[in-house]
Amino acid sequence: MTQSITPEQLKNLAPNASPGQIEENSNPLGEFSQETLALTKRLFIQLKRRPSTLMAGIVQPLMWLILFGALFYNAPQGFLGTDISYGKFLAPGVIVFTAFSGALNAGLPVMFDREFGFLNRLLVAPLASRYSIVAASTLYIISLAFLQTVAIIVASALIGAGLPSIAGLGAIAAIVFLIVVGVTALSLSLSFALPGHIELIAVIFVTNLPLLFASTALAPLSFMANWLQWIASLNPLTYAIEPIRYLYLNDTWGLDSIVMNAPWGSMNFATVLLVLLIFDAIVLTAIQPLLQRRLA
Repeated sequence: MTQSITPEQLKNLAPNASPGQIEENSNPLGEFSQETLALTKRLFIQLKRRPSTLMAGIVQPLMWLILFGALFYNAPQGFLGTDISYGKFLAPGVIVFTAFSGALNAGLPVMFDREFGFLNRLLVAPLASRYSIVAASTLYIISLAFLQTVAIIVASALIGAGLPSIAGLGAIAAIVFLIVVGVTALSLSLSFALPGHIELIAVIFVTNLPLLFASTALAPLSFMANWLQWIASLNPLTYAIEPIRYLYLNDTWGLDSIVMNAPWGSMNFATVLLVLLIFDAIVLTAIQPLLQRRLA
């Protein structure tokens, strides 16, 4: 007569399996963290094998700083409305646009994984949560954005743009984090929604420069036509650029400091941060149905 073996007996038959190990292996949060770190490590290994990606992401914004600074080198002092150099005005725009560009490209590795079949292997693997695939890509892009931000801040300080305070640097990191999370989520959703990398690259090219010129990265709102002022005031990049610019131009600041003068009124530091938080919340909520279908 045969005897059935219960799941509890199977656990006891596992070699070298102590009760503590079994309890640890059944921790969903620990397994999710382990999967996310492993997938993030894979992305950094790819970056190590192709360091040109990181080098280009650092060299390009430095070229922007140098070339645009030289382009407006002989501009009249005070033509921006305040007694500052254009290099100091430009540095916040370069910081935000560099982080934005990197986040906008976040979906490309996932898209290539789709096309080469690696994503299908992940989807059939016994993962604790398939959202670790998305979390790993987000963590990777945020890490790159911080590396690029540090490089730009150091380079801009060397060319005379100055250096914000310690608290200001922390605020810059928080702002970069907020804009990167939202844009990365959008890019990852496109990598699941679009048929291939050609379409994704086309979307990136179409949206990249228009969003740059429709922001305050290169010029203040007062320099723009009225219709462009409204568009720039609705652009999430502007809400990241203006508070960072205020940190560069002012030694003292607070949550009630007026950092942006939109066509409909003035906005303080706290309001601008709230707008970025709302932007992230809207994007993360909107992409949930798509991710649930694609990661099911």
